[in-house]
Amino acid sequence: MRAGLLFVIACLAACGERDERQARELAGATMGTTFRVTVVSGPSGSPGDALGERISRTLNDIEQSMSTYLISSDVSRFNASQSTEWFRVSAIVCTAVADALSISALTDGAFDITVGPVVDLWGFGPEGSRNEPPDGAMIAAARERVGYARVSADCSRPALRKSRADVRIDLSAYAKGYAVDRIAELLDGEGLADYMAEIGGELRIHGKNAAGDPWRIAIESPAGAGGHVQRVVNLSDAAMATSGDYRNYFEFGERRYSHTIDPRLGEPVSHDLAAVTVVHDQASFADAMATALLVLGPKDGMQFAERQELAVLFQQRAGDNIVESMSPAFRRLAGAD
Repeated sequence: MRAGLLFVIACLAACGERDERQARELAGATMGTTFRVTVVSGPSGSPGDALGERISRTLNDIEQSMSTYLISSDVSRFNASQSTEWFRVSAIVCTAVADALSISALTDGAFDITVGPVVDLWGFGPEGSRNEPPDGAMIAAARERVGYARVSADCSRPALRKSRADVRIDLSAYAKGYAVDRIAELLDGEGLADYMAEIGGELRIHGKNAAGDPWRIAIESPAGAGGHVQRVVNLSDAAMATSGDYRNYFEFGERRYSHTIDPRLGEPVSHDLAAVTVVHDQASFADAMATALLVLGPKDGMQFAERQELAVLFQQRAGDNIVESMSPAFRRLAGAD
């Protein structure tokens, strides 16, 4: 969906007329979801409509390059190519793929942008849903096309290469965070010190809110109806992303099969970790890492997070309840020590 803008003005008084801070919200649609950018400034420094136009162009450029639904995008053209030679792409696609591959290497394949064939096989892709698991032979065949090591990026060209003609990439677990980071760079370049940029729940914030306080960010609970808040944290100068398994799944026999696929096994995860929230400097890293940690599960994921000194919150099912666990870095951030 082409990025569009809806302008909403909201003014919030702080200390007095001379120190009044205004929050202006720019919102619209992009990447099959919604975006929202809130910029806080003084009465004499409110951003003009040109800022919204630049945000729209930035989001549109990213979507036009990375979408798997647009046949003209670089990602779609690379996926359709039957060549195993270097394939020229835009610099932003090459950079995004290179970064995603580095996270795949760091997580030993728990995050993998080539996992699409297995996701489709299990009925969680654009080809439609299913109500029972595929057989082992089908899984083995799909796994032959999966593996981040089958893709290379050389951004000096810039170009991508795949070792098998039928390998394809999907940046959907990375692109929203990447776009948030690009919007943050745009706002920084405008000299804006206080803002929040959010796309599909992945966000990055800087400075203070309109009241002059840290931004209060709600983390959704997997339990109960949508919109139930598990925890609220105060953030400044940070990015946050959450990945969960509770919105898209099917049940067969006595097992629940979620859309969270372990690329290394070619199957949905079987543990009871329901959601992972990651706080980091970069929204793209947080976006991909939330997916990787959800794949790794409560034990291996937390051990990995602690080794990497990541700020993460795990929400794990325990019967009808949700139990939290936090890495030391997240406990410090949340003031839970």
